[in-house]
Amino acid sequence: MAFGTGTNRRVQGAGAVRGKQQEIACECWFTSTGKITPLMLKIKDEEGVCQTIRPITVRSSEKKMYAGTPSVEFDCEIELAGKLTRVWLIYFQNENRWILNIR
Repeated sequence: MAFGTGTNRRVQGAGAVRGKQQEIACECWFTSTGKITPLMLKIKDEEGVCQTIRPITVRSSEKKMYAGTPSVEFDCEIELAGKLTRVWLIYFQNENRWILNIR
């Protein structure tokens, strides 16, 4: 039996984002209730050319804390180099900044 030993506590994040990260521009929809929906993203390829990626299929989203910074992490599927790839889009709320994370 659990007697208040932290079993009801929710883990907020590991403190650092893991995987290959890339700064991106993301077009998103903010609802009146505060829900965020990513619609399209732009990334630079190896030659420095901006690539537009859409559609984005959001599988799930979760609020997290990375090193004390509130963020929202989106588990998504996008098409990269002609194949469906699972990625994580992370929105850092205090910095108003997006990153693409491929693990």
